[in-house]
Amino acid sequence: MSLIWGTVLLIGSVLLGGGLVVFLQNLNKGKLIKVLLSLSGGFLLAIAFIHFIPEIYAHGSEGVGYYILLGFLVQLFLEYFSGGIEHGHIHAKDTKGTVPWSLFIALSFHSFFEGMPLEAQFLGEAGTQLMDHVGHNHSHVHSHAKGEGVQGLLLGIVLHKIPVAIALMTLLLASGFKMTKAWLILIAFALMAPLGMLVGHYGAQNSLLNLEIILAVVVGMFLHISTTIIFESTENHKFNFIKLISLLVGVGLAILAI
Repeated sequence: MSLIWGTVLLIGSVLLGGGLVVFLQNLNKGKLIKVLLSLSGGFLLAIAFIHFIPEIYAHGSEGVGYYILLGFLVQLFLEYFSGGIEHGHIHAKDTKGTVPWSLFIALSFHSFFEGMPLEAQFLGEAGTQLMDHVGHNHSHVHSHAKGEGVQGLLLGIVLHKIPVAIALMTLLLASGFKMTKAWLILIAFALMAPLGMLVGHYGAQNSLLNLEIILAVVVGMFLHISTTIIFESTENHKFNFIKLISLLVGVGLAILAI
């Protein structure tokens, strides 16, 4: 898959989420968000445990577990500012069209950071820092697995961005933003992951970034998001059957994507 198609998918997923809010105004968006979040949560959790964590520990540097833990804690910190919109929490306030900068910066930082490891998938040999295998006999096998894994990472990000974009657009419109301004904010958010991908490419080429560590941090962030989605109670404190099915579908997609 080319860099252009990767960028199209990343931006398109956010625009799709915003478009669903505009064109399906009478739909219960809360239920749609929960279903899509459960799907993406199952996918992210499965691909983290089945592929990325084993790969990171098998080929990563010593102490990589600390970076996974760091990612988990960083996401916990970011959600203090984002209000948990990453897993469907929408707390609308009448801000009279003023941009909620803390929320936007927190979401943008997360999106930018998770885009950085994707450069290994789209920009070829520049991404060889990402979990390079030591040993000539295994280099071809590992390179193949690496590409498949990062492609799975892309799919996980795309699946998660749709419900986040729905929640963000819903929040903006409910907070008194005009449609044009809400779309501009959403487009700015959509550009963050591709921008992170380009920065990851430049940093890898010039040995300024360790993509192995960045991926470990991103996996930790995904673990926080996915476990929060899975274990959060519903309104009646019962595990919803549709949520369970969505989770299992997400897990199945992750297995197929690896």
